[in-house]
Amino acid sequence: MNKINPYIPQKLPPREIDWEKLIPLISKAHDEIGRYDGLLQSLINPEVLLSPLTTNEAVLSSRIEGTQASLTDVFEHESGFNGEKSESLKQDIQEIINYRVALLTAERELDKRDISLNFIKGIHKILLDSVRGKNKNPGEFRKEQNWIGVSGTPINQARFIPPDPILIQEYMEDWEKFLHMDFKEKLTQLAILHAQFEIIHPFKDGNGRIGRLLIPLFLYSKKILSRPMFYLSEYLEAHRDEYYDHLLSITKEKDWQSWIEFFLSAIIMQASVNIEKSKQILKLYEKLKEKFIVSTHSQFAIQLLDAFFQKPIIDSSTIMKMTKITNRVTLNKLLKKLEKEKIITLFSSGKGRKPNLYILRSLINIIEGKSAF
Repeated sequence: MNKINPYIPQKLPPREIDWEKLIPLISKAHDEIGRYDGLLQSLINPEVLLSPLTTNEAVLSSRIEGTQASLTDVFEHESGFNGEKSESLKQDIQEIINYRVALLTAERELDKRDISLNFIKGIHKILLDSVRGKNKNPGEFRKEQNWIGVSGTPINQARFIPPDPILIQEYMEDWEKFLHMDFKEKLTQLAILHAQFEIIHPFKDGNGRIGRLLIPLFLYSKKILSRPMFYLSEYLEAHRDEYYDHLLSITKEKDWQSWIEFFLSAIIMQASVNIEKSKQILKLYEKLKEKFIVSTHSQFAIQLLDAFFQKPIIDSSTIMKMTKITNRVTLNKLLKKLEKEKIITLFSSGKGRKPNLYILRSLINIIEGKSAF
């Protein structure tokens, strides 16, 4: 049974780091991230091609926190498909959408200003907008003591008790100073920042998602990535227990070494998966580009393809808006041709004013492929 003593975080940076032991991992992690960013820079329109990866990151990061919605659930919801969904699943989907909105908003903001505590509070406010945590002071550091344990566990049986809320501002200011420090090694700095953020647990809700969201934003802000599109949640979700155990070991044993080794290994493994998925997506895009052009013989072929890559489940009315095809008869003929060639599939037939709904299953299959870990 725990004493009710909130944890007191170490000052950053920690001293318990064996740099010599980390060198091979650091080198490999930088190599893999460099390979991934090279691929990213080679893409003409990464925001189109990799848009589903961004949504998948939102799905997986939220799943670590207990949501059940799938990538297909999100695409269905955004397409306007009104299949039967429980209120809980609808909340899950909205949390995922909020995560993606927060990430894309943060990317735009980083072109104008640096990551700061106010910046993070702004992201947090978006994250909890109109979802389960909306009553937990979105955009504000917590003013109450929280604890981590099995649902319903009293504080004296908690697995971990984060710092006293009175000291949150002080601890987060120390965190922010380390964020802007010219530290000797950026990926190790990121590992430390992520762990310390989760340990401080500065918000009443959404700490895990904000902490993971900050990973690509940090890499982008430090110019390690040309776009903040490196997503680690797939690996962390697949190794959830190990992820939490390593964080806990920092608080119990000051074992920063094992945590940093785990985090660098996660970057190496996830970078490899991201590269492979991105290559598969690019290969599919190039293959479908030819098919869309040959099947439709239309000047709008590429716009049609791009619409499906941004929204793999999409209705004909949305396609009209995205492609600027103004004639519905023309659009329906093009979609019929693609459907006949089995390039796209009719997901749901329209009735009355409700338009037909289509799915690009081949793209979802790549994104939703079984975990590589």
